Amino acid sequence: MLKTPAWQVILEQAVRIEQEVYPLEANEAQELQEQAEHAEHAKSLRPVALTMTVLAVLVAVTTVLGHRTHTEAILKQNQATDMWNEYQAHKIRANDTALAADLLSVVTIADENAARKIAKGYDDHQAKWAEDLKQEQDEAKALEKEVTEAEAKGDRFDLAEALLEIGLVITSVTLLTRTRIYWYVGVVFSLGGIASAASVLLLK
Repeated sequence: MLKTPAWQVILEQAVRIEQEVYPLEANEAQELQEQAEHAEHAKSLRPVALTMTVLAVLVAVTTVLGHRTHTEAILKQNQATDMWNEYQAHKIRANDTALAADLLSVVTIADENAARKIAKGYDDHQAKWAEDLKQEQDEAKALEKEVTEAEAKGDRFDLAEALLEIGLVITSVTLLTRTRIYWYVGVVFSLGGIASAASVLLLK
């Protein structure tokens, strides 16, 4: 019984991932796999087949990472929105309390002792809400910063995915034309995609 080459096993796994992420592009991924299998029969094209295998895996990986990063950005944005809503609610309540305290200070009160107790309660609430507002504002801004960072990372992964896919397609042309220049050009695009994905590590 013939043993399936390791590169073919890896490529088949990458194709399955591609089909799960982009089911409409299953035929395209299957076509690339068939081209790579055909190249296995030509020794001079085996490096091209190996390159396509690696690129297929990298495309699948960057696609998954890009989707997860964009999902993270959406979740963080929702959290930031909820925090800002809570901040606005507390701010409105604080403003209403301050207005009531101002009214107590200018209107004629029959029971001044009771009015002073109410005013003191308002002052205590105002002091507490001032701390809460500062904390909620800081948390909301921190979440917005995380959203910006996640979106920047997602854009880098999207660029990496596009460059890797271009590199994969151009490399596959080598199997049709038997001209290695397409392989070299595909490798250049692929290196750009790898650099774009790696640049995510430099983002803070």
